[in-house]
Amino acid sequence: MSRRWQILVGVAATALVVFVGAPWVYINLIREPAAESFLDEITATTLVEMSDSTTTTIVEPSPATVVALTDATGTWNVTSESQVGYRVNEVLFGQKVTAVGRTNAVTGSVTIADLVVAAAEFTVDMTTVKSDEPKRDAQFESRIMDVINFPTSTFTLGSPVTVDAAALSANATHAVSGTLTLRGTSKPVDVNVVSTVRDGRIVLVGEIIIVFADWGIPNPSIPGISTEDSGVLEFSLVLER
Repeated sequence: MSRRWQILVGVAATALVVFVGAPWVYINLIREPAAESFLDEITATTLVEMSDSTTTTIVEPSPATVVALTDATGTWNVTSESQVGYRVNEVLFGQKVTAVGRTNAVTGSVTIADLVVAAAEFTVDMTTVKSDEPKRDAQFESRIMDVINFPTSTFTLGSPVTVDAAALSANATHAVSGTLTLRGTSKPVDVNVVSTVRDGRIVLVGEIIIVFADWGIPNPSIPGISTEDSGVLEFSLVLER
């Protein structure tokens, strides 16, 4: 092999090591693991699929302290401990990673009367959603979610939800329907919401699969980074009467 070809092969091999090896080292040895999902935090039990929005299914309590409420009647407001965000699977230069972005800039309330959730509405400030990667955040704010033109996302309850009295003293799963607005597009959604009670507060946790094209959201993929055609909107709402 001539000296020139030796040099070219050496350069190519070095480039391959850098291209493949550097992302592997960063992802597996340097980068912090993705935050655990809110559902995994609150319970390890698989959610029960339900179609009747008036029913409640009791699931096993999580290790967190559950304190029963004697009466949930009243208006429950979102606290600063609440979080809403996204979870998207990525392939970063051949390495699989999970991208997670979140914000606690959430407002809203839930109205309960006689064990019936009569109304609920939540608003998220999309300009404050952050992940562990500034470059990803820049893409999220501009091309993907266009937060300048669509600074907020909202959810409004579509129909009342009956709460079983047992749900006030244990983790429970509720079938909820409503209208979700993302990037200026409003669509009906169904979601299983896990509720629990902590220190006199109600915690609501759930996930909604978002197919990007259905909401007019550009696929996040860019050269070197590819994603699936959908992601997960996840939330943990801590409510205080």
